[in-house]
Amino acid sequence: MRHLLSIADLDVQGALSILDTAAELAKVSDGPMKKLPTLRGKTVVNLFFEDSTRTRISFEAAAKRLSADVINFSAKGSSVSKGESLKDTALTLQAMGADAVIIRHNASGAAKRLADSEWTSGSVINAGDGTHEHPSQGLLDAFTIRKHLRDGAGDLAGLSIAIVGDVLHSRVARSNVLLLNLLGARVILVAPPTLLPVGVENWPVEVSYDLDSVLPNVDAVMMLRIQMERMNDSFFPSAREYSHYFGLNRDRMNLMKPSAIVMHPGPMNRGLEITADTADSGRSVIVEQVSNGIHVRMAILYLLLAGE
Repeated sequence: MRHLLSIADLDVQGALSILDTAAELAKVSDGPMKKLPTLRGKTVVNLFFEDSTRTRISFEAAAKRLSADVINFSAKGSSVSKGESLKDTALTLQAMGADAVIIRHNASGAAKRLADSEWTSGSVINAGDGTHEHPSQGLLDAFTIRKHLRDGAGDLAGLSIAIVGDVLHSRVARSNVLLLNLLGARVILVAPPTLLPVGVENWPVEVSYDLDSVLPNVDAVMMLRIQMERMNDSFFPSAREYSHYFGLNRDRMNLMKPSAIVMHPGPMNRGLEITADTADSGRSVIVEQVSNGIHVRMAILYLLLAGE
């Protein structure tokens, strides 16, 4: 594996290899010595054309724990604001000796464009491209589910996962649908019809418009952020109505199985797709998802770069 652009690039063995490697690296990270010399001498570039907190810092922490040198690039304050293209930016980074480029871009397909070009000779990792995919988020979500519901080993066969909310604009939902299905889980999408993509009937999922009927039968519920910044139309009458029908609150959480967990990729709109008391409850693994993200991204960097 040279690049990680999409979950579709992985087979079952490849996905499990990343999750198993992440589990081993987590043991190291939880110990007194958190750094490994594995990627000493390698240069990793965070190339972010969109705002990010969790993903950018998580990749930076992962690279540093593997002793790589990290260069952080943000479109704001760079020559991109003067009109510099993705190509010229990539060529500049290549001239600086980038061994891996972690790219987030507002255009779907930007990561693949960079990987297929000759602009960079290093590995390309997709950290979110438009509404297309976010593979490392899908992997960390699967890692979290596996840790809580499968004792941290094997696949996810027999589990039912509900993904709730703005599926239309969510790259996280697309990556999770592909990966959870690959690992054998049953996936149910719950959203108003206006927030489901065209052609969803061809996805390997079930679709429901009734959250209350789905919750008692799932092992994990993944709430999605309402992405106002990608909306140029009215997709639901009001925030209050959306929250009434599709928001996760304490009463709805009590409908879930005792062992079921609550997830969210972040950032959260507290009070809209999830209430504050639900997000902070004992069932919530939202903060843990962030720490698991470091382990999974360490595994991705290790598998892409350590074998060179």
